[in-house]
Amino acid sequence: MQLVIDIGNTRVKAALFQENNLIKYFVCKNTDELLKANIIENHKVGHCIISSVVDGLDAFTEKIKLQTSVLTYTIQTPTPLKNCYESPNTLGSDRLAAAVAGNFLFPNKNVLVIDTGTCIKYNFINSKNEYIGGAISPGLQMRFKSLNSFTSRLPLLEVDENFNTLIATNSKDNILSGVELGAVAEINSFIDQYNQLYPDINVVLSGGDVNFFEKRLKKPIFAEPYLILKGLNSILNHNLKISHH
Repeated sequence: MQLVIDIGNTRVKAALFQENNLIKYFVCKNTDELLKANIIENHKVGHCIISSVVDGLDAFTEKIKLQTSVLTYTIQTPTPLKNCYESPNTLGSDRLAAAVAGNFLFPNKNVLVIDTGTCIKYNFINSKNEYIGGAISPGLQMRFKSLNSFTSRLPLLEVDENFNTLIATNSKDNILSGVELGAVAEINSFIDQYNQLYPDINVVLSGGDVNFFEKRLKKPIFAEPYLILKGLNSILNHNLKISHH
């Protein structure tokens, strides 16, 4: 059994894998809550991979190392992809993990992985299994928060799953239209532009807002809510193979 831990900006996600199969999924508010879940004690965990977009996790990692072997995933960690990003040291490890999972789903194919979390991240992998790059824009929550922060009168709104009014007639609905329909239009436009360059492209959607966007985007897209966890598990398997040779 393998434990995959993904520490994001807003939540800590973890999963147990048997080889490539996700057996159990956990989501926690922070690392302390994850430790209290006693996942390693309750399951025979042979190996663990930890990925984080936040700093200051040395104490947490040391506690996990007392219980099982740990691979701390950084941008220097070997992966099954060739990383062609021009500034690899500034590439978020979560972006590369998402790309690895997209490549695992569609090996030797052109793949656009769209991760809809705190930010909306576009990651392109070509048919030579090379990670090229993509784009980053604000996620839904960030768009709502910025309208509230940078103005004196606009209220802070939450995502409305049922909203779909293009020509809104009051301030609240104007914000919802601009943020939600705007984000959908942006993603659809990116997909169209990638399609023009690579007509055979496979589009994979993941992240915290995957359910919101999946209903609204042009098909065909492949929605995979556990994409980054599966990518990290792929990276762990890749490194275990290297160490056994």
